[in-house]
Amino acid sequence: MEHVVFKYFEEISAIPRGSKNCQAISDYLVNFAKNHGLSYIQDDSLNVIIKKPASVGYEKSPTVILQGHMDMVCEKTEDSSHNFLTDGLELMTEDDYLYANKTTLGGDDGIAIAYALAILADDALLHPSLEVIITTDEEIGLLGATALNTSALEGTYMINIDSEEEDVLLVSCAGGLRSDCRLPITYEKAEGKKLTISVKGLQGGHSGGEIDKNRINATLLLARLLSELKKFSFQVSSMKGGLMDNAIPREAVAQIVICENEAYKIINEIKFLSEKYKNECRTNEPDLSIIVNQGENKTYSVMTKESYEKVLFFLSTTPNGIQTMSSNIPGLVESSLNLGIFVTNDSIAQMSYSVRSSLSSYKTYISDKLELLTKHLGGEYCTTGDYPGWEYKKDSKLRTMYATVYENIVGKEIKIEAIHAGLECGILAEKLGDIDIIAIGPNMEDIHTTEERLSISSTIRVYDVILATLKDFCNMTK
Repeated sequence: MEHVVFKYFEEISAIPRGSKNCQAISDYLVNFAKNHGLSYIQDDSLNVIIKKPASVGYEKSPTVILQGHMDMVCEKTEDSSHNFLTDGLELMTEDDYLYANKTTLGGDDGIAIAYALAILADDALLHPSLEVIITTDEEIGLLGATALNTSALEGTYMINIDSEEEDVLLVSCAGGLRSDCRLPITYEKAEGKKLTISVKGLQGGHSGGEIDKNRINATLLLARLLSELKKFSFQVSSMKGGLMDNAIPREAVAQIVICENEAYKIINEIKFLSEKYKNECRTNEPDLSIIVNQGENKTYSVMTKESYEKVLFFLSTTPNGIQTMSSNIPGLVESSLNLGIFVTNDSIAQMSYSVRSSLSSYKTYISDKLELLTKHLGGEYCTTGDYPGWEYKKDSKLRTMYATVYENIVGKEIKIEAIHAGLECGILAEKLGDIDIIAIGPNMEDIHTTEERLSISSTIRVYDVILATLKDFCNMTK
């Protein structure tokens, strides 16, 4: 990987940069700007804007914005000792792919940073005036973009680099919000044997990009299993599933307390249910497994019957997954929600969702349904990170220019599509006004999972297309 883009990708991969842990990567970008004599802005949210003047003779060309985010989703395998707060990623290659050892790679959206830094550092390139925007905390609700002050920006064209398919040019995206549902729970003491029930081996994935792939939500499958154990007498000590609201949960765990003489019967029933579920989803979730571990026979703290029944009712009736399909764009998911995080503690059961819709009215409707369900059960409800969608622009010079350059370099037409996922384009379009935006990126697979892969050859091709597009801007005037 001798290409300059991968030089910078390796540098940023050595810096921990999970959401809410962006100080170090933000400071790195500031130091980069200082070392290259470029003007910059670092705001209170740690967003960074770096500006580079146009190549000599092209000062009258329109300013172009290159945009991405610095934070990444932090997932690791069960046997990984990686600490995302302190450790850099261990990058590895296999054939045409770059990946990280037992963790997410952070190609989403580290590749945007690497592209931008490579362009900013190369004074031999022909380009118009450039403004690079790298935001924080995109993965947990587009928080950096929401806080960004755009008054210092002059760009009228923006290339967002936060897509994962080289041959797809994105022109619209869904809006979204995060919903948090909290149910009060109480505990009592119970004596018995503890069983730990673990749902494992599911594919998970991005709750926008993979919501239409029929992937099983581990938390909801666990709730179904507990519901189907209703003929047995048990009490629940704890439950949890998922790590991010915008990632489909791959694993979930419940600890239950049973009479010791019932252990054999319950474990056999769980094995039976496990085989039933495997048969149901043998095509879409071939690696599903349900594991039971036995603990000691002693006194445990368990949910009261009333608390457990409320939690189980919530999980058994909550809306989840695709809600509506677009009537305008065939095959496009219009509205969805994903129960991404579920956890119980001493007093609260919390369920956190990523809600998405191309229609702001339906996004509100889904949120209202969750609020109604939560408050009906005596809980509290709140939303955060509400962001607008990015509407399709009928006449786009940038879209036409990039598509033409792509065909000339790659030798095939690029596909024009909308996406059912949250991009910062909607927020920035709302802030910047009449701006022409596209979203692009190299081929990536299984983002937000430990199986994330970035194509090396595609990364280089897309970089060449970006450079050629910027060069074409030099022939335009404001």
